Amino acid sequence: AFNLIRSVIVQFMKQKSGNIINITSVAGLKGMPRQVNYSASKAGLIGLTKALAREVGNYNIRVNAIAPGFIDTDMVKDLKDDYKKALLDRIPLKRFGRSEEIAKLATFLASDSAKYITGQIITADGGLAI
Repeated sequence: AFNLIRSVIVQFMKQKSGNIINITSVAGLKGMPRQVNYSASKAGLIGLTKALAREVGNYNIRVNAIAPGFIDTDMVKDLKDDYKKALLDRIPLKRFGRSEEIAKLATFLASDSAKYITGQIITADGGLAI
């Protein structure tokens, strides 16, 4: 993410507009056992998102992040059934998210409807982080 941002930020500043959407994780907000390295990297991306939003807002550049919870992907499908059940017991909506739900959230953040949103971490986790 850092290298990609570095590759576009100067052009965004010159044109006085831009939109950056980072994908982090609920693990970066809560921390996850046995995932210290992953949680730390995602927390770092959250910090980058917020700091950069403050730094480049005056150039009309928006910077936000989406923090998905457990999404119904091959990775989740490969989890042991008892672990999946334990996860679902902790999610108030009692289901895993869908990739298209995250895509629609990113589409919204990229749209004109989100022109006044910056520096935000939008959690899409079925309530897991509550």
